Amino acid sequence: MLIQILRETGALMEGHFLLSSGKHSNGYVQCAKLLMYPDKAEIAIKSIVEKLKDIDFDLVVGPAMGGIIVSYELARQTGKPSMFVEREDGAMKLRRGFTIRKGDRILIAEDVVTTGKSAYEAIRVVEENGGEVVGIACIVDRSKGDIKYPLFSGVKLSIDTYEREECPLCKENIPLVKPGSRKIAL
Repeated sequence: MLIQILRETGALMEGHFLLSSGKHSNGYVQCAKLLMYPDKAEIAIKSIVEKLKDIDFDLVVGPAMGGIIVSYELARQTGKPSMFVEREDGAMKLRRGFTIRKGDRILIAEDVVTTGKSAYEAIRVVEENGGEVVGIACIVDRSKGDIKYPLFSGVKLSIDTYEREECPLCKENIPLVKPGSRKIAL
């Protein structure tokens, strides 16, 4: 059902994409297109919440940009507080008066996890502030199973990912698109 929602909203795309990790891919999931529709976002996040029923956590933290709405909706559905970390001078930080207490059990929220780069940046901030990360929740899991924390996703997708030097799409001169929010050069 979630894959159908991703397709209906135009969130599941095919082409030649530059990921925030710097890798290239033949597919991309632009969850912002899904999250435009609160009723569809509620359904997508509910599929994650069902997997969290035995997980004890105090707070949901999402990295800006992709994790903000996911964090909010996860928190709304679980009755927990939500906050986010954001970039300042190129590094993720806790700002806006948000605080994490020592020992708080934190669930990291993301839209899509591929390499986990943004999630790991958020985890660093959480741990520096005394929080304990209990897992990562995401709408789409694109990882190769190498994430170091328990991962709770709405759907697992297998989309090809390539190192830039080995990308067959580059070799075919297919135009490269950078749809994400992180600033990296094409």
